[in-house]
Amino acid sequence: MHSSSRRLLATVALSTVVAVTGTACSSGSGGTADKDADSGTYTIWDPYPQFAKGSAWTKLLDKCGTEAGVTVKRTGFDTSDLANKTLLAAQQGNSPDVLIVDNPVVSTLAEAGVLTTTDENKLDTSKADPNLLGAGQSGGKTYGTPIGANTLALYYNKKVLKEAGVDIASVKDWTSLTAALAKVEKAGKKGITFSAIGTEEGSFQFLPWFWGSGAKLTELDSAQAVSALSLWKDWLEQGYAPNSVINNTQTTSWQEFASGDYAFAENGTWQLANAEKAGFDYGVLPIPASAGGNAAAPTGGEFVTIPVQDDTARYATAQKLTTCLTSTQNLYDTDTTLSYVAPTAAVQDKQVAANAELKPWVDAVKSAKGRTSDDLGTKYPKISEQMWKAVQSALSGAESPEDALAKAQSSVK
Repeated sequence: MHSSSRRLLATVALSTVVAVTGTACSSGSGGTADKDADSGTYTIWDPYPQFAKGSAWTKLLDKCGTEAGVTVKRTGFDTSDLANKTLLAAQQGNSPDVLIVDNPVVSTLAEAGVLTTTDENKLDTSKADPNLLGAGQSGGKTYGTPIGANTLALYYNKKVLKEAGVDIASVKDWTSLTAALAKVEKAGKKGITFSAIGTEEGSFQFLPWFWGSGAKLTELDSAQAVSALSLWKDWLEQGYAPNSVINNTQTTSWQEFASGDYAFAENGTWQLANAEKAGFDYGVLPIPASAGGNAAAPTGGEFVTIPVQDDTARYATAQKLTTCLTSTQNLYDTDTTLSYVAPTAAVQDKQVAANAELKPWVDAVKSAKGRTSDDLGTKYPKISEQMWKAVQSALSGAESPEDALAKAQSSVK
């Protein structure tokens, strides 16, 4: 790719990257002065600045480098900073050899010409779950492999449900969930809390209900989409969910649930450690679809990708590094550290065997879906913005769900 084209595309992509990073997942500088394939140093950038030198993660990177016969120079960035740094490096023709990046950013970087395809870099993705791999696909091509995934499910307070006479096994669809909330409210407790804030977090939390209705992101004003937004609005009107959800982040929503007064909370795998500290017995239930079964929830987590290099001979070693990082044993160790569900069935089975409480999360991930899947790519951020605006408008009472979503669809067009 010509450097002038690379500069143009990468610059156009900057604003898109900022819009989609940092919803579900967890500094310095990078680049090398000598990028010849036979140089002994290969650069890896990741979004895990919390892991310092000497941690299990950095030891794994060094181990993979040793096995590939090279030295790894690693830099950890904050998630949003990493995406922007990657685009700037691409403009300068100084991209890292291996890039681990938040999954919704993959299609943006791919469309900007920053990443190689698996056809070009020979990376084997056959073991990854297809629904997770979809977040790294654009235009019929694949641009990396997932290193792990997190997603959303319903945490529930066993004591609150027991006192309200609710059998969790009865909660199978929207009707039975709403009936459970009614019983909880009648028993003097609080029903469900979630995040409907006017940011990507709000869209992230609305998507399981949106997809669970059968709606598609290309038709925000469909009857199915209206039913999903009406469900949330009805919960607020009935007192089953608090008005605070309009301003709740996923963190403040969790704090409400941790008070012990709520029956349910929509949140993610990243709250597992906090759930253990909450002081009450809890369970986890995949979010039900409207008519039953598990709704598709959006995936968080990162992809391991191989950026474009002027010297294409570097791809062979970059592929070895990536394959090492995503091997069965290394995925198991890494995803345990990150509180992620692994992207392959073999490692998922190992995770459940080691910790049976991960079973509902594995089920949720198996039903999950990338936000940029269905070949939406860089269209997703604009769709998401109109979605969260519609949710805010309807829940605040400014507009009906029908009118709010009709306006959203019109704005996307």
